[in-house]
Amino acid sequence: MSTASNGASTWKSDIAFALLAALLLLALDLYAGFPQLANPAGDNDSLLQLVEVRDLLAGQGWFDLHQYRMGLEGGFVMHWSRLLDAPLALGMLALSALTGSAALGEQVVLVLWPLLQFWLALFSIMRAARAFAGEHAVLPAAVVGGAALYYLGIFSPGALDHHNVQLMLTLAGLALLLEAPRHRTAALFAGACATLALAIGMESAPYAGTLGAIVALLFLVSGGGERLIARDFGLGVTAVSALVFITTIPASAWGQTQCDTFSTVHFVVAALAGAGLAVIASWGAANATYGRRLVSLGLLAFVLILVVMFLFPQCLAAPYAGLDPRLQQMWLGHIDEAQSIFQLVAADPARAVARFATPLVAIVLMALRLGKGGWRRQDSLVGALLVVAFLVSAWEVRGSTFSIAFAVIPLCAWIAKWRQRAENSPSGGSVLRMAAAWLISVNAVWSSAAEAASSAFQTGAAVTNAGIDAPCNSKASFAALARMPDTTVLAISNLGSPILAFTGHRALAGPYHRNVAGNLLVFDALLGSATDAKAVVANHRVGIVALCRGNPETRLLATKAPDGFLAGLMHGSVPDWLEPVAETQGAPLELYRVRTAG
Repeated sequence: MSTASNGASTWKSDIAFALLAALLLLALDLYAGFPQLANPAGDNDSLLQLVEVRDLLAGQGWFDLHQYRMGLEGGFVMHWSRLLDAPLALGMLALSALTGSAALGEQVVLVLWPLLQFWLALFSIMRAARAFAGEHAVLPAAVVGGAALYYLGIFSPGALDHHNVQLMLTLAGLALLLEAPRHRTAALFAGACATLALAIGMESAPYAGTLGAIVALLFLVSGGGERLIARDFGLGVTAVSALVFITTIPASAWGQTQCDTFSTVHFVVAALAGAGLAVIASWGAANATYGRRLVSLGLLAFVLILVVMFLFPQCLAAPYAGLDPRLQQMWLGHIDEAQSIFQLVAADPARAVARFATPLVAIVLMALRLGKGGWRRQDSLVGALLVVAFLVSAWEVRGSTFSIAFAVIPLCAWIAKWRQRAENSPSGGSVLRMAAAWLISVNAVWSSAAEAASSAFQTGAAVTNAGIDAPCNSKASFAALARMPDTTVLAISNLGSPILAFTGHRALAGPYHRNVAGNLLVFDALLGSATDAKAVVANHRVGIVALCRGNPETRLLATKAPDGFLAGLMHGSVPDWLEPVAETQGAPLELYRVRTAG
């Protein structure tokens, strides 16, 4: 069989295998009744993503990224990209037309969209594992990769936020670069994937940058063997960054620098880097020798540094350096995904083990490979991404979403090695080692062991009623609020996205760093006195105050200000300008109507 036909065969088998795993996941969700659709479990980003898509379908402009129903009157501009809104909106339009129901079309998209990302992500892991370690690594990639993606929880029904798409695109870029020596157009599409991941959200910047840097370094070291790959990757980055810039940013904003979303700075840097790499790789005078490549690529890096330092210096600061100190202390400091590895170990060691064990094992495996010599281009790509993702996750735990997925590839190579030994030289020892490699590579095993150990040392654990939605995450908790006439709601930020998604009301607060004024105003009301809260209510035409006693944010704010308005409300001190809504008393979400005379 020819190499081309064999390659086509493996693509088909990998697609089918990944699709089978995705259908199995769908069957499990179907058997459970898609509980995530009724209870998003605090997935605020997915809820607000849904609201943005609804707004787009309702006629809000393509370039208008305001969220008018959150924050002060007039809303605020979100930092998310329309690149994600577009396919979701098109899917809802198509399925609504097909089913004859807009609500049903939306529900189908809520199920199929994350499932599609799971399929593509698992397919990319399988292709990457095949290119990294051969045929024997494909089955482990399907099993361990599928388990890892499922563990991450970002592919559940209703998961519309950008994290699953970013991970899928980054894995696709990695898999394409691993296969680039055998497939001519792979590097071009790898550059496109890396740039799209960056354009959708800045969380992908470290990984897109790492892929570009490794492509350049491989070209520097290997020269002609990597020249076409570097050229095509650079062309892909340049073309897609220009396309994204033109289609998602209005001409009136081309001169504006926004560091937290794709804007002029990202376009300039990406286009300059991509075009520069493509030119150097295409121009013989610049790449004929190692010395010339070193000088050319060094000059390109120097120019990029100068451009950022002198044209966009504000983007060199920490992402939240300019955030109001109160928001940093009482909001950002308590976001789970923004915690460092040290904070996570102190607060939840079991979760720390589950998040960091497999990436650490994978890094050890890569280090052992390096120590034995024979380092390959595949090792450079996978190892660099894995180490960068681990370092990001040590700074902010959200990075573990990527490190866990990247870790699957060297772990599958490890399993494949012991599978081959067990097949070629069957013995009790080789079989046991193979079994141990399987177990050590699965996140669920580490998670279960850590949870069991944590439970063994935990005493006096609180017993909760599973039927009560204490944090007010489910749609049912907002049913009474949805029946009330639309108004502005004063509530903690964790309730902002559910209020917008499940009702027609406005919310002053929401867990988004650009909603500074709205979040600070809510702090003033909830942490201040009842008189302070009344002033906020009157000045901003608030019609309802919502209280969720079981939400961690509520308890945090009440502890911060035990004499404040929120703490008083929790203890039954209801000011005379509020009227309790009788049907909600004792419910997870208690509502208080503002008296018109008050």
